[in-house]
Amino acid sequence: MSQTTAVLLIRPLWVTDRLRVERITRATNMFREVEIAVALDVFDAAVGFGRLRDPDYESAGAEVDGDLAGWIVWGPTPGTVGTFDLYWIVVNPGQQGLGVGSALHEEMERRIAGRARLVVVETGGRSEYVSTRGFYAARGYQVVATIPDYYEPGDALIKLVKRHDLTT
Repeated sequence: MSQTTAVLLIRPLWVTDRLRVERITRATNMFREVEIAVALDVFDAAVGFGRLRDPDYESAGAEVDGDLAGWIVWGPTPGTVGTFDLYWIVVNPGQQGLGVGSALHEEMERRIAGRARLVVVETGGRSEYVSTRGFYAARGYQVVATIPDYYEPGDALIKLVKRHDLTT
């Protein structure tokens, strides 16, 4: 019996990915409608869907066996020197555990090398986000702030930061 290995490809996000991005984001069952609208707005700005592409957003998609399995958007934080925000990283639940999130994060890190001092991530404090916070902790992010009841009662804002060496 032979075992097949999934083929993972990192590629640019395209305008034509919008419907799949929305489906992936909804499939996680992690985000409220207002958050999905924000995710799509950031996606639209990053790829130029219905408007000019915003050069302050950078993005990538990950395909597994030719199917968009995840997406990421990041960019320099306005008014800072060398600080970047990781705005969204979302992986299709059916394709989690295949290294998609890790590959997307590594692509971001490769592309910000030598430009970033800090990468800032904001995530929720609900129990559903325990694995998300673990994902960031495993990549060197540290919690720097918690604001209780930020998103809604019982859902804190957790702000994490990772330091980078500008010389690399």
